Amino acid sequence: MTIDIGKKIKKTDLCPSALLELQEKAYAIDIKKLQKKINSFEEISCPACNSKKSKNFFKKYSFNFKLCQKCKTIFMSPRPSQKIMDEYYSNSENYKFWAKYIFPKSEKIRKNEIHKLWIDRIITYVKKFKLKHKSLLEIGSGYGTFGNLVITSNFFSKYLGIEPTPELSDVCKERKLKIINKKVEDVFLEEKFDIVVSFEVIEHIFNPQKFVRKINSLLKKNGSVFLSCPNGKGFDIEILKEKSQSVDSEHVNLFNPESMKILLQKNNFEVLEIFTPGRLDAEIVRDEILKGFSMKDEFLKKVLVNEWDKLGWPFQKFLAENNLSSHMWVCAKKIK
Repeated sequence: MTIDIGKKIKKTDLCPSALLELQEKAYAIDIKKLQKKINSFEEISCPACNSKKSKNFFKKYSFNFKLCQKCKTIFMSPRPSQKIMDEYYSNSENYKFWAKYIFPKSEKIRKNEIHKLWIDRIITYVKKFKLKHKSLLEIGSGYGTFGNLVITSNFFSKYLGIEPTPELSDVCKERKLKIINKKVEDVFLEEKFDIVVSFEVIEHIFNPQKFVRKINSLLKKNGSVFLSCPNGKGFDIEILKEKSQSVDSEHVNLFNPESMKILLQKNNFEVLEIFTPGRLDAEIVRDEILKGFSMKDEFLKKVLVNEWDKLGWPFQKFLAENNLSSHMWVCAKKIK
């Protein structure tokens, strides 16, 4: 099935240039908080396949990232403990800034060019695989834009959101969404859902195995899950490694299509489809080249710099259509 990746967008559409410097300052405060606790970080095995065979791959902000020799997942190890992570997300200056300034400023384009596309994509897959869709649970409701679209879509009958960040949870509640302000691991519900969605969350999770098992427990029989996250084998990460914007202090798990499949299958899911509908890889690499990143490949220089206006977007669509983008989606069904 051909995936609709949507229209061309720019990074500044999602984080306006006027706010970028202030956002970076807020994020720098969060990084320093983490760096002060680095001696309390914990070593882990591969978060996808549990293999202990890995090698040091690169460092960013003094944090060490390893490459699993078995499934090629890139992951931070040692990483912040669960307690440190909980404190981080509860008191993040960066998330406060996004909630107060960036999300309100960019919501229109996010709604029209991203979240509506997500709704249409989910509906397409529900129809393709004949999935139940009466009730939907969102893990990581953020600013509430997607949740509002679910409610007004007339395709789903029930919505519940889980959002652990206080500032974002408050915004969702102000928008009249039913929201639980907890980590999903701490949520216990009597009801089950037909669909669970979680966008750009699993890469932040200390224990993805536990996270996926929790999702399984929240689904009805034959329920489905839609996840999105960075693809560690995507273009900008392959080229830039630690210089990629997809690699940061919060993205402690960088799965790839193969390792994501391993993770889900180990936890009683059947993977229906994995695809990479990203729209920013080429621009991310181009920006680094313009900042001085050494690009020796003349073909890529032609595409990303010399003939950017002509070739940039067609190249991005090529990456997306061939599972080479650094933005990954997965649709899977609970099997037990």
